[in-house]
Amino acid sequence: MTEQEEKIVRIDNKVEILATKVDAFIQEMRDFKTEMRDRDNQRAAETAALRAEMINRDDKLAAMVDGMGKHVRNITIAAIVGVSAAVVGIGVMVVGLLIK
Repeated sequence: MTEQEEKIVRIDNKVEILATKVDAFIQEMRDFKTEMRDRDNQRAAETAALRAEMINRDDKLAAMVDGMGKHVRNITIAAIVGVSAAVVGIGVMVVGLLIK
């Protein structure tokens, strides 16, 4: 083999090695991209689950507040009825004392 042929063979070998390295790098980037996509999908699923949980908690809190509002309304009505009964009772007593 001539010196020029040996150089061509060495260059061909280097090109093959370089092509192999480039192919390996490209595959690593594809794997990395797939891994990142999987992580993003997992984060999106976790975020969706957290949002659903927060909506559920908000609904429960709204129901509790509504229940408390009903309770306060009932207590207010009972207090008004009690004060009215006391006023009526005092009025009856005053009328009874004035009639005597």
